[in-house]
Amino acid sequence: MKRLFWLGVGVAAGVALSKKARETAKQATPAGIAGNLGEAISELAGAIGSFGADVRAGMEEREEELSEVVEQRSGVSPVARRALGVRDEGRGRPSRPADARARRAGS
Repeated sequence: MKRLFWLGVGVAAGVALSKKARETAKQATPAGIAGNLGEAISELAGAIGSFGADVRAGMEEREEELSEVVEQRSGVSPVARRALGVRDEGRGRPSRPADARARRAGS
């Protein structure tokens, strides 16, 4: 009975090791490597997209904070600036005269 038990344990271990060796060998084939590479690229793309979303959310939050500061200091809200006819370049950013840009660049 002991020998039969150990024979069963040996067969089970052999099957498990054989399966593991087959999986490892499959990963070493060009198809296995391509599959692993594809998964890694997909994961990287997801991480980059998530990072971009976080950056955009942070930019929007900071832009709101800066708009509040401008409104508090100047007393003019961004909505009122638009109503007065001040043109915006891009997304809600006030336009600046060229000479002001030149002064900043020169300093």
